Amino acid sequence: MEKARDIAELLAPTVQALGLELLGIEYLPAPGGATVRLYIDVPESEAGERAVGIGDCEAVSREVSGVLDVEDPISGHYTLEVSSPGVDRPLFDAPQFARFLGEQAKVALKLPQDGRRRLTGRIVSVNTDASGGDAVTFDIDGQSLQVAVGNIDKARLVPDWAALGLVKEKPGKAAGKGGKSAKH
Repeated sequence: MEKARDIAELLAPTVQALGLELLGIEYLPAPGGATVRLYIDVPESEAGERAVGIGDCEAVSREVSGVLDVEDPISGHYTLEVSSPGVDRPLFDAPQFARFLGEQAKVALKLPQDGRRRLTGRIVSVNTDASGGDAVTFDIDGQSLQVAVGNIDKARLVPDWAALGLVKEKPGKAAGKGGKSAKH
């Protein structure tokens, strides 16, 4: 994903000038035209105060389009998409994993590790591995697995729908046995 990294380095200053943070880029080449998807967010220091809105996405799209037209890092046709991270936020680098310690993440690996290419686990720690690169340790069903950030192809947080208030409790859980509540 050298292309995505190069495009991110090119566009990050433009996004920052708009008071936002470029979380990362997905570059998806395809016959007939690529898709360039930017994920933006408010800086971590402002996370509780405001959120990315449609106006932010439009402003970033407008400004980034100008930079891409001038610098022309993508050959051929492409579609530009600008998005907020959403509840299943993508994770692109070690600081983003560190920001969400204790959260569940769904990860696809570039190369298999311990016989798996995909894993879902709780982010336990982020540190430097034996080779000097960043690594993330996951708890997967009580087992620790350390993965080099460079071996992570894609990663997303797994939303806790119950904590977000988007899942109703199962009948009988909140009200007691049989789902009936006591009468007063």
